[in-house]
Amino acid sequence: MLVDSHCHLNFPDLAARLPEVLARMEENCVELALVIGVTRSDYPSVLALAEAHPHLYATVGIHPDDKDAAEFSEDELIEHAAHPKVVGIGETGLDYHWCKGDLAWQHERFRVHIRAARRTGLPLIIHTRESAADTLRIMKESGAERGVMHCFTENREVAKAALDLGFYISFSGIVTFKSAQELKEVAKMVPLDRILVETDSPYLAPVPFRGKQNEPGFVRHVAEHVAELRGMPFEALAEATTDNFYTLFSKVPRLLGQP
Repeated sequence: MLVDSHCHLNFPDLAARLPEVLARMEENCVELALVIGVTRSDYPSVLALAEAHPHLYATVGIHPDDKDAAEFSEDELIEHAAHPKVVGIGETGLDYHWCKGDLAWQHERFRVHIRAARRTGLPLIIHTRESAADTLRIMKESGAERGVMHCFTENREVAKAALDLGFYISFSGIVTFKSAQELKEVAKMVPLDRILVETDSPYLAPVPFRGKQNEPGFVRHVAEHVAELRGMPFEALAEATTDNFYTLFSKVPRLLGQP
């Protein structure tokens, strides 16, 4: 069985065909998906999905790419995190691709999420784009303790620094792209007990679906490719990444009914 550790099932393109998407999860032996909160306004739809389906869980957070986004306060994040189906804080982090200029607001938003994660004991879901040095610096300064570098696209040095902080590394469909040679090397070197797989759907569909709409069932293709890169059976990689998910997101009950 597999887990999609990062998806956006509440986004309109996936929500409009949810029964089909959930059925394909089952067909591909994906036993659980984590639906990620990225805005205050969309959080109710994220939570509603988790409440309606036993094999969906949620996180709460504000993505770093919008300066004017309505914020959650630290206390509000903690309050939402008390819900039994909310198992992580984020998506949070830094993004210097879409955001330029004085980014003190983005740094403070990140710190708020880190403090909330420390107070709740829940893992952080970290986004970093063209901002690895500052992301790692703030993680160290703020005492980020547990979490995952989601949709990892950085080099071996950044991966090692995140691992040294106790974080997991999650690979998305990008690792299947021919152009992602450096990332493939990272997928070979990350310890087996620190790897997660994800889709980040509806984005970044893996080969052989590249260019099409992504969905949680396609996480199987990510896992198959990572297993091939590491020269190990797919079944062993699937078991390891699933075990890793439940170890990191320890609030999620290990034994679930079938979707």
